Amino acid sequence: MKAAMGRSMLRTMCRTILLLIFSVVAVHAEKLWYPVEVDVWEPPFANTLQRGIESYAPLKKAQRKWRIHVFIPHLKDAYWLGVNYGFIDEARRLGVKLSIFEAGGYDRLHIQRRQIEEGLAQKPDGLIVGAISYDGLNDILQNLHDSGTPIVDSINGISPKVITARVAADFRDLGLQTGAYLIRLQEKSEKPLSVAWFPGPKGAGWVEAGDRGFKTAIQESSVRIVASQYGDTGIAVQKKLVGTVLDRHADVLDVVVGTAATAEAAVKVLKRRGLSKRIKVLSYYYSPGVHRGIRRGKILAAPTDQPVLQARIAVDVMVRILEKKNYFKHSAPRVMLVDGGNVKQWDSTSTLAPRGFRPIFSND
Repeated sequence: MKAAMGRSMLRTMCRTILLLIFSVVAVHAEKLWYPVEVDVWEPPFANTLQRGIESYAPLKKAQRKWRIHVFIPHLKDAYWLGVNYGFIDEARRLGVKLSIFEAGGYDRLHIQRRQIEEGLAQKPDGLIVGAISYDGLNDILQNLHDSGTPIVDSINGISPKVITARVAADFRDLGLQTGAYLIRLQEKSEKPLSVAWFPGPKGAGWVEAGDRGFKTAIQESSVRIVASQYGDTGIAVQKKLVGTVLDRHADVLDVVVGTAATAEAAVKVLKRRGLSKRIKVLSYYYSPGVHRGIRRGKILAAPTDQPVLQARIAVDVMVRILEKKNYFKHSAPRVMLVDGGNVKQWDSTSTLAPRGFRPIFSND
């Protein structure tokens, strides 16, 4: 009898200890991402590299269960899986209802337009938009903006005429940092560097900004672009583009530089062709595949615009707008470069979804 009572008490104590541990972990996880340093543009939406630095902390909870619709280009590129996670996790923390719609690719502007139009029938309180095209949604969003429905531009860039706030790093910064890394590489080798450049899908605001930053960084250096290809950020598309460039320029190429999907595709194509030792790979933004590539020495480096944090802040900004609280009209987490020297030390939760995370389209 006493032994049974002892075992029962022991089980109760173990359960209590586990509950305490889980509670501590939950509280820690909830507070883990903030406060965080952000760039703040003043005036907002200005096309300038000058900005202030502020410490960002989100609201503890929303005052009501606001209904927010989120529109993203696709989930083919794991970059957007991290964004998906950031949106959903922050919506749960704040206690708002979030619905996510993905168009399926950068060649499907017509689908994103239709998704927004059909979603409006549900009368959401606000929209967060990762746009396929910088100005391809203007006509749809203008009436909403004029009627007072808040629209937050997330990551990709939309015309400022139709938005209430923007939470998006300037992809020009990512292009500049990528170009600067190549210049350092070239200076160490003391030889001219020939690169193939894959900026992403034509017409997307982030691609134009990244392309401008990259070309600005290298324009007076001994880094030269010998080939350039635009295309959707699906791995299959990028494999074809990389293969086409290698068919024509493999003999002179030193580095393949481009999107995260480009970098992931290039690692595989170069290995298959026996070119991995001679031709290096560099990404101008971050993804789980790029992270693995850097850790394994297959990819040189990549800047990160911390997309998980961008998504979290976009949800918080939307709630602040709806509740008439102070908010930054134009902000973003700071861009940082990750390479083999710091990849094991930096906090990857700012950028990558947890391992095993699968797309979630509603937090109901």
